[in-house]
Amino acid sequence: MSTKPVELGDLKEGSFVIIDNTPCRVVSIEKSKTGKHGSAKARVTAIGLFDGVKRSIVAPTDQKVEVPIIEKKTGQVLALLRDTVQIMDLQTYETFEVPKPKDEEILSKLSPGTEIEYWEILNKKYIMRVK
Repeated sequence: MSTKPVELGDLKEGSFVIIDNTPCRVVSIEKSKTGKHGSAKARVTAIGLFDGVKRSIVAPTDQKVEVPIIEKKTGQVLALLRDTVQIMDLQTYETFEVPKPKDEEILSKLSPGTEIEYWEILNKKYIMRVK
């Protein structure tokens, strides 16, 4: 897995974190200092990048969490299949299939020969935008 450990208190809004083995974008962070002998707690609310599900973590701010390493690459659409899109990476010329994006705006712009930006997260590839 391509992740790195980060303290929960170091996360910012807009950063990425892995919750329940799903990469998520952080929407809000609330930090609170508990009583005299307690450690500070953080409530992190995040939305899944690919399923749109809202997830949250409540933990001490010094707890380690996993942050995904996101590789942003460009590719060219070779073919639109029933449930997938066949893509060729423009640097390595590797061809692979990616599930069709759920976003109708991206899906409507896809056609053979179109350049796209795809992200590789946790050894999975996803189409993020059309160039």
